[in-house]
Amino acid sequence: MEATKRLVVLGGGESGVGAAVLGKVKGMDVFLSDMSMIAPKYKEMLDEHHIAWEEGQHTEELILNADEVVKSPGIPPTTPLMLKIAERGIPVISEIEFGGRYTDAKMVCITGSNGKTTTTLLIYHILKKAGLNVGLAGNVGQSLALQVATTHHDVYVIELSSFQLENMYDFKANVAVIMNITPDHMDRYDYKMENYVSAKFRILQNQTKEDYFIYWQGDPVIAAQIAQLHIEAQMMPFNEDKLFDSAAWVDGKMVHYSTPQDVWEIPRDQLAIQGLHNLYNSMAAGLSASLLDIKNEKIREALQDFEAVEHRLEFVAEIEGVRYINDSKATNVNSTWYALESMTSPTVLILGGKDKGNDYSEIEELVKSRVKAIVCMGKDNSKLLEFFGGKVAQIVDTHSVEDAVKACHDIATKGDTVLLSPCCASFDLFKSYEDRGRQFKQQVLKLK
Repeated sequence: MEATKRLVVLGGGESGVGAAVLGKVKGMDVFLSDMSMIAPKYKEMLDEHHIAWEEGQHTEELILNADEVVKSPGIPPTTPLMLKIAERGIPVISEIEFGGRYTDAKMVCITGSNGKTTTTLLIYHILKKAGLNVGLAGNVGQSLALQVATTHHDVYVIELSSFQLENMYDFKANVAVIMNITPDHMDRYDYKMENYVSAKFRILQNQTKEDYFIYWQGDPVIAAQIAQLHIEAQMMPFNEDKLFDSAAWVDGKMVHYSTPQDVWEIPRDQLAIQGLHNLYNSMAAGLSASLLDIKNEKIREALQDFEAVEHRLEFVAEIEGVRYINDSKATNVNSTWYALESMTSPTVLILGGKDKGNDYSEIEELVKSRVKAIVCMGKDNSKLLEFFGGKVAQIVDTHSVEDAVKACHDIATKGDTVLLSPCCASFDLFKSYEDRGRQFKQQVLKLK
């Protein structure tokens, strides 16, 4: 009789617990370990499925006897425990890889340094509105593995980070989308851009000529990487201006889509979400839906009634003639570039947080032309103060969300915009970018 496979799951969050449940459903001997505390709802789920678990530690004798390890994307491969697992030759995979083994659903996968969450939610919105049995997974929605274990979907729309892609090997995307690639998480990739780019392009692995690759033609990093690869999938590029092989582009006031399935268009001003970055998101989403044979009327409707994502250029309030915008999800420099690019009024910009090796020169010209003042909000703002000092009329050093919002209120005058678009991770002062965004909104609404 074949021995029961021992599956060890590292990380007790959404993806880890989902993988543990799937392993149990498939008859494996499952053990979950988390160095931090596990949220009560996940403990209940583990107990309900009779899964052994521990928190606040990693007991090596219970981990290093694994046949396979499912690792949380947030755990770097260089930690002492991961190095020991590698020394033993124990295979390490991601939760998405694990979940993908047990479903024949079509996979629409989205990655990129910026815009991937909005694009993922927009594609999901279109497919759901069109009546498909669709699941939402990856960095948004429920764990893919948990959905595979407990429900059935015909299609999954999955947001993938570079961290998740690192441990995916046999998984295949039927439709792969790369929105853009700009420096991010450089600390994870030995400060080598090529390592980060390679991780992102793993989204194309295992694709065949029956599959599709959607990407932004205007991204020089994507273009350079494509030139080095032999890509099997059918390429569906999008761009603001039509190039020779564009599958989506803008001509005057119309956004055009052209795929093997259909040719259609929508007025640009009818898109529910505006701004250049959202134009790209709408192009990628429209192409993805077309390639899945969704009728263009349905796609058009969904692009017109989609509601914007929380913490991504989210309007909070207008107080004393000043607009307050929450873009807390901008955790890297390129995200803030897109936010500033969409500003049409003098802007008081809130920057700061945990710096990930950022190069602020990318936004320097936009800051000079559109920003009247910078309010730094972080434990240590020295790098920001040094870089932007003298480049704006006013720069303020604050160390809490209360002080930052108060400073913005003091500086901004009628007709201005206060923009929280921090360029940095949130972990110096906040639990997450969501926590940062919600605290910002609370403080703004107190001004009323």
